[in-house]
Amino acid sequence: MESILKELDDLKKSLDSLRPLKNDRLSKIKKSFNIDQTYHSNAIEGSTLTFNETKLIINEGLTIGGKSVNEHLEVINHQEALLFLEELVLCEDKVSERDINQLHYLILKGIDTKNAGVYRNKNVGVRKSDGSIYSFVEPLHVPDAMREFVAWANEPKSLHPVIEAADVHYRFVSIHPYVDGNGRTARLLMNLVLMRKGYVPALIRIENRAEYILGLEEAQESGDKERFFKAVAMAELSSMKQYLELLESDIELI
Repeated sequence: MESILKELDDLKKSLDSLRPLKNDRLSKIKKSFNIDQTYHSNAIEGSTLTFNETKLIINEGLTIGGKSVNEHLEVINHQEALLFLEELVLCEDKVSERDINQLHYLILKGIDTKNAGVYRNKNVGVRKSDGSIYSFVEPLHVPDAMREFVAWANEPKSLHPVIEAADVHYRFVSIHPYVDGNGRTARLLMNLVLMRKGYVPALIRIENRAEYILGLEEAQESGDKERFFKAVAMAELSSMKQYLELLESDIELI
């Protein structure tokens, strides 16, 4: 892990040396990254839309034949949530329950509007890879758990920014405050931390879903977060390399 963090620090220095970034170039890279984030984050949760279909919905506003209304809304909603995330990066240095609920609302609006941005009132669990069930915080305790989470998230920390971001994700998703949309919200909160610290969004790719989920399971079962932290760090490493490659190349993004 130390070698990964050291490489990330070196890449961060390279990125900082290129700042301030040209607005036209930056906007195209951001748009490209936002499409990637939307496709992969939704795919992790079971969306059947392909990358190109996701791109068509975002760029052209097209309807994809044979795909559900909800899958289309997941794309549109995630893009809106990313725009709100950018506002949070620029306007605030802390996070509030209201911010988190708004992110979640944007993700689920029109899909499950009744539960969008609203803490759950029933028990939920997830089936692990071994077939057993992991139960999350009881609904009665969710409001207190979220208040504690937000207080912790806003405390100054001596952690490496990538580890801090991964821990924000882990702690949030282990509360599982909503009926649905917790994973997407957790990944947005993780990237909020990274972007505020001057890093690029960490992209958890669908092809790395198994390691990502297994890392979460291991952390929740034993308290050992190393595997999950490494999965996030590797995702950030890949994102940083891709971002720098796009910045330093003369390829025109379309």
